[in-house]
Amino acid sequence: MARRKRPRPEPSSAVPAEGMMSPFPPIASYGFISDCHTGALIAPDGAVEWLCVPRFDAPSVFGALLDREAGIFRFAPFGVSVPASRHYDTGTNILITTWMTPSGWLVVRDALILGRDLPEDDVTPHTRPPQDVDGEHMLVRTAECMAGHVELELVCEPAPDYARDDADWELLDGSRHVADMTASGSPPIFRLRSDLSLGIEGDRIRGRHQLQHGEMAFCALSWRGDLSGPETSEEAAAKIATTAEIWRGWLRNLRIPDHPWHEHLSRSALTIKGLTYMPTGSLVAALTTSLPETPGGERNWDYRYTWMRDATFTLRALHQLGLDWEADDFMQFVADLERDEDGSLQIMYGIDGRRDLSEEVLANLTGYNGAHPVRIGNGAFDQRQNDVYGAVLDSLYTHSVHRARLPQRLWPIVESQVRACREIWQQPDQGIWEARGEPQHYVSSKLMCWVGMDRAAKLAEIRGVPDLAEEWRAVADEIHADVMAHGVRDGVLRQHYDTDALDASTLLAATFGFLPADDPVLYASVCAIADDLTEDGYVLRYRTGETDDGLSGKEGTFLICSFWLVSALAIVGELDEARDLMERLLAICSSLGLYAEEFEPSTHRHLGNVPQAFSHLALIDAAMRIIAAADGEHGPHAQ
Repeated sequence: MARRKRPRPEPSSAVPAEGMMSPFPPIASYGFISDCHTGALIAPDGAVEWLCVPRFDAPSVFGALLDREAGIFRFAPFGVSVPASRHYDTGTNILITTWMTPSGWLVVRDALILGRDLPEDDVTPHTRPPQDVDGEHMLVRTAECMAGHVELELVCEPAPDYARDDADWELLDGSRHVADMTASGSPPIFRLRSDLSLGIEGDRIRGRHQLQHGEMAFCALSWRGDLSGPETSEEAAAKIATTAEIWRGWLRNLRIPDHPWHEHLSRSALTIKGLTYMPTGSLVAALTTSLPETPGGERNWDYRYTWMRDATFTLRALHQLGLDWEADDFMQFVADLERDEDGSLQIMYGIDGRRDLSEEVLANLTGYNGAHPVRIGNGAFDQRQNDVYGAVLDSLYTHSVHRARLPQRLWPIVESQVRACREIWQQPDQGIWEARGEPQHYVSSKLMCWVGMDRAAKLAEIRGVPDLAEEWRAVADEIHADVMAHGVRDGVLRQHYDTDALDASTLLAATFGFLPADDPVLYASVCAIADDLTEDGYVLRYRTGETDDGLSGKEGTFLICSFWLVSALAIVGELDEARDLMERLLAICSSLGLYAEEFEPSTHRHLGNVPQAFSHLALIDAAMRIIAAADGEHGPHAQ
């Protein structure tokens, strides 16, 4: 079949002027679905606008999220773009969209399919022991007419390899119901099936059919090794029903308190699970790349990797919710990682454990709402960030406490991280926020080095080596004294040793026990951030005008920092203020219960990559702290 190269417009730097309608949906309006191998974002109009196959960090095949010409897959009423409602099927990551048209009502269900007792996965091979359930490597969509009749349209217009390649379609065996998509003469990337009659229109496939009351239609994209998939609407509906059962069965095993915040905790847990890469046990920081932290700006990063800093927050949340299997898989992923020559771990790795995450700019894409560059890879992977040691060692300690033992294969990691931490804690680094300016003596990096040595000493006690415990605790005491001598001014923890600027990362002094809850420096630091590092009550990472982060432009408030403030307020005894802020944060989640990285109070919009694991992990921690504190006051759940 002849290939048709479609013309690509030059990326524009223009951002829609104030008052102009953007062609991009709001970041908070996307629905997220997952099979724990990859995930998709679905816009309100029913179009899949982000999907990378076969795994989270693969090139996109649908990428309209970052360029309106970079591929969509829509299955929705013809001529109608605003649904009547959207919600998740209860207890699942299955999206349900209800449409009202002039002639009838339609319900569409979207799911990345999970299955039971599947054969060995040859698409994304497992390094962890395969579970009883796994991803089936297919996206299934059903549409059912609930009243009247509805004109249903299917438009599948992929743009492979981040829209750097073109799609070729071929109908199979003269059928109007099965088609293969290839690119650059490769074997088929995926196979499309539908009970709608399909037609090829250049680099897209389209189908259209009028559904009557009670009728159902389906479409399915499969990238399995054999490209198999459902062949009828009944088979498609059964696939979605099995997926729903699996999600609900998983959620049923969680320890979620009987509390008004139950739904928020459940949705955050489902989101974290959906961002887990099942073959290795790793966790992507977010589903997407290059959604802007500053509207129209350059703060656009690829978050489809695993950060070691997330490790401790991940382990805490998993164990808090009773997800011990997932916690063990994540720790085994960490144990398998290749370390640097000095034994230390990088700050981030690929979801398969690879080390090289070299950054590349995709000049062919306009970026979300004109925000570019669009980046793949992450140039911060080889930065020095001294907080990584505390994150890893706290993770090992948390896991060991919950397992009531330190697994033998994890002790060498403890020793290597301690050696590296002792060598570097006095050196400057790029800090937790991966600043691209000059290295500094960041307070949060120092206190996380203290966390590392403190947890290492406790791990040595668990292992039964008191001499090491005493030696490592002495180093922790030295770090602690250094921070208190150089990182505190006017009774408040500062961003780094050579500034008076505040930084939200110093809230970790509360959550990691660097200072006791009744310490006046801790109380003053928490209050200073609440009073002076907020916009409309939501917390900034830092003020960009006071920080050399190597970038230009303002950014929104960071949701994780606001959740950290909730936790810190609860720790220092300001429980009412903590509750109030928590309620405000829960009120600004998306209509589907999701959070991006940032929130802009002036416009009430979410910014940055979505859904953001860090935001949901911090929500779980903050909520559980408040619930535990309330139970301590009033009774029944305290434990």
